[in-house]
Amino acid sequence: MSDLSLLVPGARILVTGAGITGRSVSAVLEPTGVLLTICDDDPLALQRLITPAKVVTVAEAQAHIAEYDLVVTSPGFPPTAPVLSAAAEAGVPIWGDVELAWRLDSSGHFGPPRQWLVVTGTNGKTTTTSMLHAMLIAAGRRAVLCGNIGNPVLDVLAEPSEVLAVELSSFQLHWAPSLRPEAGVVLNVAEDHLDWHGSMAAYASDKARALGGRVAIAGLDDPVAAGLLETAAARVRVGFRLGEPATGELGVDEGMLVDNAFGDRVPLAPVAAIPVAGPVGVLDALAAAALARAVGVPPVPIADALAGFQVGSHRAEVIGVHDGVTYIDDSKATNPHAAQASITAYPRVVWIAGGLLKGASVEELVATVANRLVGAVLIGRDRQLVANALSRHAPDVPVVQPVTGEDFGVHGKDETGVTGEAVMAAVIEAASRLAGPGDTVLLAPAGASFDQFSGYGHRGDAFAAAVRALSR
Repeated sequence: MSDLSLLVPGARILVTGAGITGRSVSAVLEPTGVLLTICDDDPLALQRLITPAKVVTVAEAQAHIAEYDLVVTSPGFPPTAPVLSAAAEAGVPIWGDVELAWRLDSSGHFGPPRQWLVVTGTNGKTTTTSMLHAMLIAAGRRAVLCGNIGNPVLDVLAEPSEVLAVELSSFQLHWAPSLRPEAGVVLNVAEDHLDWHGSMAAYASDKARALGGRVAIAGLDDPVAAGLLETAAARVRVGFRLGEPATGELGVDEGMLVDNAFGDRVPLAPVAAIPVAGPVGVLDALAAAALARAVGVPPVPIADALAGFQVGSHRAEVIGVHDGVTYIDDSKATNPHAAQASITAYPRVVWIAGGLLKGASVEELVATVANRLVGAVLIGRDRQLVANALSRHAPDVPVVQPVTGEDFGVHGKDETGVTGEAVMAAVIEAASRLAGPGDTVLLAPAGASFDQFSGYGHRGDAFAAAVRALSR
């Protein structure tokens, strides 16, 4: 049972952030009789709230922080945010929305507690969680997809369900110290969001919170994830790998996914049936299968779910084939680790890269994939960093930078009026000249998109529109 003593009627609760998370938190807490205050520095976000709660600026909340009994924060607020630093200094407890959801659910506030199956990692979270959900549904389980994918966990707790397939980011896990899932997986851990966490060690430590329940699962081919598994507090520890599985592992043997952890070398599904290209697809399927097996899902529903699985938008999504060249949108590959996994799925690649690298290095990425590149088309603010790495590690690869305008901003247009769509049209024109029959033109940027587009979805949509224009 989780402690809900801070949620008694009359308790003074501050909610930081009036966006999706803030609205979910306020909707759940208002019926409990607590006294809510919501803070945000975006006047429009505050105006969109439909709530009797008091609304204030972040500075106003910070000035009176000692008056609150609890802070419930949106995951976008880092620990260094002044309002949260002030709360910590004043001794005011800080929960995230996932911490709140866990405490409410495990205490029976919404009826019998659910089994939480948690997925985290630097890359592959959404695909793995979606595969897991499909496996649970195929097995006849009342399962809900939620967290960093679909609806916030707080929004689904009133729905009838027995299992939650929960995708969680490192931000969400940081603010959920009490979380103890039935089973959790860390897929991989690579440099990302270090500006938020402050260090790689802190980032990995927050990811490790997914491993504190009954069953801990981690990717053994990733050294950081494997290290987290070794020190996990879970009673059952399970690894997965691309090779043949040892006892206590899932892996691949003679073209089959095999479970040697929850059974004795039980065949689960053929590798050929996995619809996500390359090793990353196999690893995601193994992770999802491990979570499903942890709650007793038999092999047949796992195989059925993988056979019918459809890749999500902007995640290695095949847009089309033109003049023998395949065009693939992996705009969600927003860091070097994800881009490397994407590129290694194809033998000959014209790589579309660039954007905001967020301080991450692309040197190792370029050195690793250099032998697969037949060309590169670079975009975005940090494109020269990619160009420099290519000149060092792949000097014979032709590089094109078709658009040289900078800082397009969140509206997808720079001061000269050039739109993100115009950028991508020029990119596809350049890429199509570099590619030949049998090649893959791959949007796997290794960077965030906010310098030229409103998000990775906008970037991927612009890519798809430009590709389809080739056929016309």
